[in-house]
Amino acid sequence: MLNQNSYVEHKFLTVMENEKMSNREELFSKAIRAGKRTYFFDVKTTKGEEKYITITESKRRFSNEQNRFFYEKHKLFLYKEDFEKFSNALKDTLNFIETGEYPEGYFDEPKHYEEDDDKSLEAWFDELDK
Repeated sequence: MLNQNSYVEHKFLTVMENEKMSNREELFSKAIRAGKRTYFFDVKTTKGEEKYITITESKRRFSNEQNRFFYEKHKLFLYKEDFEKFSNALKDTLNFIETGEYPEGYFDEPKHYEEDDDKSLEAWFDELDK
């Protein structure tokens, strides 16, 4: 049985732990309005304290069935081990849009989804559960 001091200490630690969990969930957030869409760039941590990025596209839609507005969201999760590859692909893509020049080795690289991606996706979900 907890005495009054132990109870207060327990409640304080519980509040501190809850605050720590809240802080862990979202460390950083940046919103970008783009016409009818809003993009959110959020930095979060896994239970294993690894940082990752979520990019969320949010669009306001109207449901005729429910006669109300709702937000349709699409999320992309980027993990630390893929930051450099993602960043390089984004730079190459933006450079192509600006200059029309294909990046070096473009025609040698696979362009579509590969089965190995399933394995990394499963590992990613496993990491979230840690």
